[in-house]
Order: sequence, then structure tokens, then C-alpha cells
Amino acid sequence: MIEAISLILSLILTHYIAKAMMKAGIVGRDVHKPYEVFVPEMGGLAIVFSILLVGLLTRSPGFILIVFALVSMVGILDDLSNLPQSHKVILSALATFPIMLWVKREYVSLGEVKLYLGLITPIVFWLYTIASANLVNMLAGFNGLEVGTSAIIFLFLYLMSGSKLSLIAFLASLGFLWWNKYPAKVFPGDTGTLSLGALMALIAIENHLELPLAVMLIPHAIDFMLKIRVKFKGKQIGRTKVREDGTLTPPPYLSFLGLIMRVKKVKEWELVLYVWGIEIILGIIGLSLLA
Repeated sequence: MIEAISLILSLILTHYIAKAMMKAGIVGRDVHKPYEVFVPEMGGLAIVFSILLVGLLTRSPGFILIVFALVSMVGILDDLSNLPQSHKVILSALATFPIMLWVKREYVSLGEVKLYLGLITPIVFWLYTIASANLVNMLAGFNGLEVGTSAIIFLFLYLMSGSKLSLIAFLASLGFLWWNKYPAKVFPGDTGTLSLGALMALIAIENHLELPLAVMLIPHAIDFMLKIRVKFKGKQIGRTKVREDGTLTPPPYLSFLGLIMRVKKVKEWELVLYVWGIEIILGIIGLSLLA
């Protein structure tokens, strides 16, 4: 199975890129540890390269690969320059703008219901992709969280559609997750999160799975809505802190992850497992919408 190359390639490249980034000083502090540790950033390059290469080998839709690559460039720029959230949205909008030329249908699939929107359908799908990219980028910051939830989403997209590109993305994410799981040896950076978020939207659009993906992005949407209240300035207000026993203290503002911390006393790896569990449940719900 040629798709399995993405798993092996991601596994090897992640280790190589992590060492290269550490040597170059492109690192970030792992703030949710009771000790000081710095971890290589931009490991998402391994995921991007693996998906693009194996996607080309399997003759996956070229347009999707092009937009995916463009969004990854926005992520690279952000990782190198720390763009404001508004700039990330604008640049991801420019990178995904070609969707306006790609979309040919005039309706949005809502399960068995087709919502006909006519000429504005391409605009809706464009906004949908921008939203997906930035939502996945926003629900982040804990070892294995972003790529783990993305892997689960890609797995369910594959089960729903049989899309080879979904399987490639799932396997590439798994290869990266080996190094990114707690305690993380590398971070995906926005290079990984923005591009994976855009890719899942593009796959959903191609396979008429807009509604199931929207269901699976509910945690991300809740997090977005809660962070609007603080104008996305949570880091300036205060961060999640680590107690002496390794459990997490929720930040002094509301977020999706903060809600879990307020309900139950959890360590970092436990918090991530809870989110993965929620994502699996939402994936099953999304799958049931197609039954």
C-alpha cells in the first residue's frame, strides 16, 4: 500500500527536522511542564512534505495539494515571524482563494439535504476552508493535541469517503505523533496546524462531507467563540499553569480546554486524551449522519 510511505517518511523526517530546528535555534518553550524545557518548532514541515510527496505518487487531486502547499507557506511565515491572529486569517484567505475557481457545484451538503446557494456556494466553501484552517490552529498548545485530533478527523474522513488523501494525511499525522506525543520531542508549529486544517476542509468539500467535518470541529468552534470574549489575547491575560503534582490550573479566561480543567483535575497527557476521546465520539456522530 503506497499510502503507508507517508507514515514511514513522516516518522523519519520529523526526527531529522527536529534536530535541524534545534541546531538552528528555532525552538519553543514547553510551558506546561513543571521544569524548563525547549522543544524544536516547525516540525509540521515533515507532515507537509510527506503528504505532498505521497499525494503526488498516488495522483491525488492536484488542486487540493496546491492549496495545501500554499497554506503551509503561511504557516512557515507565521512560525518564523509570529504573525498576529488577524494576519494569519488574511494570509490564509489569500492562500485558499483559488477555491473560488475550483468549486463547481451550487449546493452545500447537509447530510441527505442539499442546501442550494447558487453563485455564492464557492464563497461559502472558501470561508469554510479559512475557518477550518484557523480553528485547528487555535485549539493547540499541549503535547499531541493538534496533530492527534487531526489524525482522528482524517481517519473518520477516510472511513466516510475512502479518500486516499485522507488516509495519507492520517498516516503522516501518526508518524509525526510518535515524536509529538507527551512528552513532546517536537512541535508542529503553525506550519502543521494551519495546513492540516485547510486540508481536512478541502477533502470534506471534495467528498461532500461538509456537515460531518463541521461536527468534528465543534470543540474548535467552541474554543473560538469563548476566546472572542478576550479578543484572542489570552496569552497576555494569563496562561495555564502547572501545579507541583503535575496537574493543570486553568487559565484566567474561558476556553474549551479550560472548561475541561475546571470540571476535572487533569495532567497534560490526561487532558489530551479527553479531547481525543471527545473527537472520536464526534467522529462516530459524523459517521452516523451518512447512514
